Amino acid sequence: MAQAEIGIIGGSGLYSMPGFTNMREVKLETPFGEPSDPFVLGNLSGRKVAFLARHGRGHRILPSELNFRANIHAFKQLGVTRILSVSAVGSLKAQHKPPDFVIADQFIDRTFNRVATFFGEGIVGHVAFGDPVCATVAKAAAEACNEVGIVGKLGGTYVCMEGPQFSTKAESNLYRSWGADVIGMTNLQEAKLAREAEICYATVAMVTDYDCWREGHDSVTVEQIVAVLHQNAENAAKMVKAAVAAIPKERTCSCGSAAQFAILTQPGAIPAATKEKLKLIVGKYLG
Repeated sequence: MAQAEIGIIGGSGLYSMPGFTNMREVKLETPFGEPSDPFVLGNLSGRKVAFLARHGRGHRILPSELNFRANIHAFKQLGVTRILSVSAVGSLKAQHKPPDFVIADQFIDRTFNRVATFFGEGIVGHVAFGDPVCATVAKAAAEACNEVGIVGKLGGTYVCMEGPQFSTKAESNLYRSWGADVIGMTNLQEAKLAREAEICYATVAMVTDYDCWREGHDSVTVEQIVAVLHQNAENAAKMVKAAVAAIPKERTCSCGSAAQFAILTQPGAIPAATKEKLKLIVGKYLG
């Protein structure tokens, strides 16, 4: 029996989930190593929820050091079928102001030092990723923002950069010329792996600053971000509670069968160790 149905990933500023009842911690092991932190399981808005602090409590893990595969695999172990991610971002458009929320529906990958697939080691798979977030979960997040009185904009492009340094002005203006909305360092790999694991995924990007493109606006600093994070964390907790209640219990999207036709490798050619490692992710398609 599933220990949780909805997963929450808390980003910078959101290291715990107020409102949980029947709380308990679970430390999980995965074939891909350890997740960022123990999971906090409990009930929220009448649903079974698992919360993970993306960077670990105390914010110990750099974006490039995150074990994205372990985090998503662990959610799958718990029985999670939907993930709502929350993260801090810089705004690339004047209309997205701190502390607005943007519920991104597209990504641009500017990372270069990360593993973002469960496939490999003798198995080749390609999932569709044209629409990288689950529209059902994104819509629930947008409705939740409206319900609790937060500015939450449905749709937008998230640039995922490597970091940990912030952008140069040249980079920031380049991303603006592409029409991108926000910039962050984490969400894309989660979205890719969730799709391979057939878990619905959506992200709420919490605007903390204007990156470094805006004339007359000082370049982003950690001090400035932290000040906005406190306000955003309170808003995020209210939004998450309402979103969890708004997510439909039945899944009617295609996320749950995303890997059905993804695998190109003949079953007999897949090493036994790889089959075992991916048993939870795509075992049902390997015979």
